[in-house]
Amino acid sequence: MSVPQGRRAVLAGMLALAGAGLTAGAAPLPEDLWPDGAVLRGEHYVVVGHRVPADLLDDLAVRAERARRRVAAIWGPVRPVILFPETDAEAEALAGAGATGGLAAMATADRVIILPGGYARLSEIGRDVVITHELTHVATGATRGGRVPMWLSEGFADYVGYAASGLAVRTVAAELAAEVRAGVLPARLPGPADFAPGAVRLAQAYEEAWLACRYIAGRYGERTLVRLYGSDVGTVLGLTAADFTAGWRDYLRKELG
Repeated sequence: MSVPQGRRAVLAGMLALAGAGLTAGAAPLPEDLWPDGAVLRGEHYVVVGHRVPADLLDDLAVRAERARRRVAAIWGPVRPVILFPETDAEAEALAGAGATGGLAAMATADRVIILPGGYARLSEIGRDVVITHELTHVATGATRGGRVPMWLSEGFADYVGYAASGLAVRTVAAELAAEVRAGVLPARLPGPADFAPGAVRLAQAYEEAWLACRYIAGRYGERTLVRLYGSDVGTVLGLTAADFTAGWRDYLRKELG
């Protein structure tokens, strides 16, 4: 089994579009999508492939069920529909997205779309992380029309995605760890611009967000992290934004320094 070396190995699976975290348009229903496609229906999921090898589609179905269970254990039920098109161009058309070079998957409002090129480059663990991350977006509604800050929507999706990965913190957050060891700590939580495709510190932004959620779960409990989704740190944690940021920065120093 290939283990991702740092965040870059799975970063290709994460997408935040236009500050919303999800694309707006829903693809056609699975039975109407590809007349020559294959449909795998589990009790709690649907996987649809278009000219995808049967073994690859079967493997995706196993991962879909595994990811669904992980999301349900932390957040709550989700009944995923996962589409596996033949080409990246077909995936982009389904999602109504522009160029998606390097991505491995994306979430729409009600389903996950695989980008074959990026997905093929992921490790075994990376595929599980990416699918679980995107299913978390579907389950939570991502940023809920801007009511959830992007660090929380992306960090929480990563928190669920990595929960059962067995990867060490410094492996997942390799890029950020290198900065912290050099004495450089982020001054603030990452904002929407930090998650934009092509951002200089894109890997570090995801790592910062993931560790913010991991910090909350570790100090205040996982259920508190879930309650924070759709609320704010003042209401749920009883902290000012400055106090929360200071605690998170100290956590980064301890975990990565």
